[in-house]
Amino acid sequence: MSKLLEQAIARVMQLPETEQDAIAAFILEELEDEACWDRAFSQSQDMLAKLAAEALAEDRAGKTQELDPKTL
Repeated sequence: MSKLLEQAIARVMQLPETEQDAIAAFILEELEDEACWDRAFSQSQDMLAKLAAEALAEDRAGKTQELDPKTL
């Protein structure tokens, strides 16, 4: 366990149980959310590669236009 995490846990342990539970729930939700994003990105790599290849092929074929940042 990292020193910073040890410090955080030590401070949380000093809080009332209801606040500890709220912090624990927040941490667990964040960890689950991060796991969901990891799964989503790992499952989308093939599709992203395909889309990138299509975009590059369209650019090489002259089917794209240069973006003018002044018109954004």
